[in-house]
Amino acid sequence: MNPKSITPRFTAQKIAYLALMTAACVVGRMLFTFLPNVQPMTAILLLLTLSLSLPEALLVATLSLVITNLFLGFGIWTVGQLLSYVVILLLFWLSSFIPVVGSKLWFQAGVAGLMGFVYGFIYSVFNYFLLGMQVFWAYWISGLSFDALHAIGNLGFYLLLAPILRLLFQRYRRK
Repeated sequence: MNPKSITPRFTAQKIAYLALMTAACVVGRMLFTFLPNVQPMTAILLLLTLSLSLPEALLVATLSLVITNLFLGFGIWTVGQLLSYVVILLLFWLSSFIPVVGSKLWFQAGVAGLMGFVYGFIYSVFNYFLLGMQVFWAYWISGLSFDALHAIGNLGFYLLLAPILRLLFQRYRRK
């Protein structure tokens, strides 16, 4: 096999682009630390999932979580956060195959909002097994107000960032 005919999976341009998206997630999460569970990071990752690919969005999610948790506090909960992001990005990617969700911004934003609740549920399940709790439903219900904030933040940031980031994604694909 001729080594010149092999195209690299990650070009320098793609690495730089993913690094910039990671930086946007990190800065967005750090800027909104004063509001619990309200951050543009989830919306950016959901938009990346649709515009680039699921594996690239998962890579950005992993890097963003590790970097921000170095500042905000790193622990076993990072695994739960990453697991929750894997689930919501996968579900969002799968929902994009439903025609109305794949083509309509408002439906995408609605699903993005629902992903805030899914994230909280998966994270609660992780903590339930990790901490060996006796009562799951009481723990999950007590966190619903935070999940609602995450959902509202996802909806708002998705609607705000989608037009901007889609233009950037189109420019990136053209080059």
